[in-house]
Amino acid sequence: MNVGQNKQTAQDPQKAGKMPMLFIGHGNPMNAIEKNRYSQDWSKLATRLPRPSAVLSISAHWLTRGTAVHVGKQPATIHDFWGFPRELYAAEYACPGAPELAEQVRSLIRETVVASDRDWGLDHGTWVPLTHLIPAANIPVFQLSIDMTRPAEFHYQIGIELAPLRDRGVLIIGSGNIVHNLGRANFDRDSEPYPWAVEFDELSRDLLVQGDHRALISYEELGPAAALSVPTPDHYWPLLYILGLVEKDDSISFPVNGIAHSSVSMRTIAYGL
Repeated sequence: MNVGQNKQTAQDPQKAGKMPMLFIGHGNPMNAIEKNRYSQDWSKLATRLPRPSAVLSISAHWLTRGTAVHVGKQPATIHDFWGFPRELYAAEYACPGAPELAEQVRSLIRETVVASDRDWGLDHGTWVPLTHLIPAANIPVFQLSIDMTRPAEFHYQIGIELAPLRDRGVLIIGSGNIVHNLGRANFDRDSEPYPWAVEFDELSRDLLVQGDHRALISYEELGPAAALSVPTPDHYWPLLYILGLVEKDDSISFPVNGIAHSSVSMRTIAYGL
């Protein structure tokens, strides 16, 4: 069973204590409709999650100048990709929005001014994994954009400011990929990971376990494997928001692992679960 359906996990978020948080390697949009190792692992992860009051997603696919939060009551399902089967474009994730919580986010963040947005919705970085994590689509979901003009430290600091939401039952998800180099992707079914992709994925895992956030923020200083793995920062930035939220007693686990298409890390990181 999944979140929203499992009686054992569907507890009152106000009594469930501090909510866990996730960084999800979302990968190929086809993961929404395919039964594969990644979608199956997301479904398994769902059975372990407490029922949240809402989900706040920070996705690599909502890049803006300035920071914005979606305040709509019924966010649209955005099919922000092309060249895929018709079945994928027909997929909808018809969850409610969370306008009141979105306004709380605007007041929590003092690092920058946060604008109200009604035009976005849920891009595939959000709804693809949620299709398996919360298939009933019965939990409010809203997104916070990523200011593409700001440096890594800025995104980490925004994460710190979001911390009170965990005590309000909000499941915060960063959605991207630690390794994301589509220019080197190999879409053959049995493609092997590139050595540099494995190297940086494993180095990131080790730094995460060690709690070395400074090294992860300064990923550009981590050598050639990092440069190949993060040619642009958009899919890496969501991880920094989650790292900003980490508290000393948060456990860490990696419920999903693997490298797809030779150059896309599917690693999911769970804190406090």
